[in-house]
Amino acid sequence: MEIIIRPDSQQASLLAAEITARLVREKPHAVIGFATGQSPLQLYRFLIQMRREEELDFSQVTTFNLDEYVGLDPSHPESYHHYMWKNLFGSINIPKDRVNIPDGQASDIPAGCRAYEEQIHAAGGIDIQILGLGTDGHVGFNEPTSSLASRTRIKTLTARTRKDNARFFGGEDKVPHHVITMGLGTIMACRMCLLLAFGKSKAHAVAQAVEGPLTAMVPASILQMHPRAIFLLDEDAASELQRAEYYKWVYDNKPDWQKYG
Repeated sequence: MEIIIRPDSQQASLLAAEITARLVREKPHAVIGFATGQSPLQLYRFLIQMRREEELDFSQVTTFNLDEYVGLDPSHPESYHHYMWKNLFGSINIPKDRVNIPDGQASDIPAGCRAYEEQIHAAGGIDIQILGLGTDGHVGFNEPTSSLASRTRIKTLTARTRKDNARFFGGEDKVPHHVITMGLGTIMACRMCLLLAFGKSKAHAVAQAVEGPLTAMVPASILQMHPRAIFLLDEDAASELQRAEYYKWVYDNKPDWQKYG
């Protein structure tokens, strides 16, 4: 696990974009896992800018999204299909047939989840998975007590997560109760994980995930076992880390060949 603390979310997001862009340039047929929510929005804006100004080419890239609400039509303004086309895919040259997002309207959800895992395997696995972090330490929609070996499946959202997402739906009563999400085992199989966390509200979850025990009660803590998990944080999100100064020292003193930016 590598912890990178930047002065603000913009600088952290730019570094995430540079890491992602380097992969796309070096491996044009890369497989990228994307996330939704507030944390990756600046990253997506930087990728769009790189496409526009540097002709970053996504034409051979294959994508897989972490999750989707069960029961929402892809055209619903809060569906993750809609989110991705609005905030990224609609502004880059990604072919529609190379985009994969869980089908929240599948007639057979378990079969759809198995098929999603098979699609990831057939694509050669995920090179970089973008992640956010919930205030309770969840990643994707792997809520506390999720199996650390879990694969893509249906999950029931906790009351806390539904409350956190209520502002997007215009009320807690309108938030779906169920989602399809990649499992923690699926995430751990990705070759690199980039987790973005910003703001004071994420500080406790960050500290638990990075410096606390590995436990299903903090699902993100499984990333302690990942060979290439990178946490990209702003100062506020890093404010409860006991070894924050050490993480900064390590990053500042990397050899040039090992640096990302």
